[in-house]
Amino acid sequence: MSETLKLMALDADDLLVVSAHVQDSVFQSREIEYSPAKGQVIIPINRFAWDAPAARRLLFKKYQRRRSVLHFSRVISLKSNMIDRRDDTEVKSLLSISFQPAANEDDPGGQILLNFGGGGGLLLDVECIEAQLTDLGAAWKASSKPQHRL
Repeated sequence: MSETLKLMALDADDLLVVSAHVQDSVFQSREIEYSPAKGQVIIPINRFAWDAPAARRLLFKKYQRRRSVLHFSRVISLKSNMIDRRDDTEVKSLLSISFQPAANEDDPGGQILLNFGGGGGLLLDVECIEAQLTDLGAAWKASSKPQHRL
């Protein structure tokens, strides 16, 4: 059984590691929490556990998901495309997270982009990269392995 994850991203390379761990996570759009006063975005996700040991996945043909939280701090603004946070039924699949630095090299800020399957995404204007991924508990059996098509 794989251990729970607790990762922190403070630069673009760290964010790529977090992105790899949240690929194919699913969540309900209505669960996105944005607090302008606190400068944070919190997204509870059901993370596909790509980090589970490959030998175990192959031997038992079991794929896992884990309840996790994706947390971004130092958020200046949040923009969304093709997301309806009022829709109780909308489920999104997170494909990747990327960072576009500010034009000024001395500015640690920029934009964090969350890309979703089927189109759409979130764009976070940030003072700097400060993100966390935290697993909340035990894994459960996933119904299937995500399939990617070109």
